[in-house]
Amino acid sequence: MESHTPPGMELTLRTLAMPADANAAGDIFGGWVMSQMDLAAAVRANERCNGRTVTIAANEIIFKKPVQIGDTLCVYTEVEKVGRTSMVIRIETWARRALTAVREKVTEARFTMVAVDEDGRPRPVNPPTV
Repeated sequence: MESHTPPGMELTLRTLAMPADANAAGDIFGGWVMSQMDLAAAVRANERCNGRTVTIAANEIIFKKPVQIGDTLCVYTEVEKVGRTSMVIRIETWARRALTAVREKVTEARFTMVAVDEDGRPRPVNPPTV
């Protein structure tokens, strides 16, 4: 675990912000950042329920600072709440600024994920495996 990992969270996804993901000013599109957050939420939720999940809500998305071309986007997750068929994944996204060791929190959110069966119908969240 890296020393800058937010308490209670784990690094779930890490990727590089590229020019194709940016506007003319060099700021990375918010939609691209949101898609990385959604991917990380799916990874964490799928692992937690030992199966397929779908996103039903992206709540409280707060953009704190812009992401720039060349930044490394680090997405941290925590399973915050588990219900019968759904779970809330708390997400913090940090940018490691290009060619530096500077890390800044750029977004935070909560995504609600639902466990589904092979036909896409909600199913109970399985207990965690050891």
